[in-house]
Amino acid sequence: MKPFELAPPLEIGEWINTPGPLSLSAMRGRVVMLHAFQMLCPGCVSHGLPQASKVREMFSEDDVAVIGLHTVFEHHEVMGANALKAFIHEYRLTFPIGIDKCGSGDVPLTMQAYALQGTPSLVLIDRLGRVRLNHFGRIDDMALGALIGQLSAESSMGHVVTQGVSPTQVPDAGCNDDTCVVR
Repeated sequence: MKPFELAPPLEIGEWINTPGPLSLSAMRGRVVMLHAFQMLCPGCVSHGLPQASKVREMFSEDDVAVIGLHTVFEHHEVMGANALKAFIHEYRLTFPIGIDKCGSGDVPLTMQAYALQGTPSLVLIDRLGRVRLNHFGRIDDMALGALIGQLSAESSMGHVVTQGVSPTQVPDAGCNDDTCVVR
């Protein structure tokens, strides 16, 4: 996905921590932080999910929506909905989390639509529904906070922030301490 493209719809099989399905079109007018993760991804557990929880705490829900996307491209047999629900309970995650629908092959549909390279991945969507950041790997808390603050300050007719966080190099397939890469 290129910045400023309209964000594709989320392809979710099941929602957790929300009374009903969520749609990006219904969230227009708010900044949306989409955090793609897997339960067995070390970087997701050590950095990405705590960061998403912190963003949920720091910004008003009326201004910034935080959504988790559990997108499984490996170890499918151990990362089902029941295991995810136990994980969410144990890690006390309170923001809505969608389970990405399976696609053809191993790569889930939302992951494909956003061209995510692995986990953790972070997508920021502006108030107009456009992708403004599609970042693979760890992102600095201060840089993320500054970018969310800038996007929050934008109005639908106001200025557009063009600076952002530079993408990370894509490591070889598999998991390390920070990321899990699609094979």
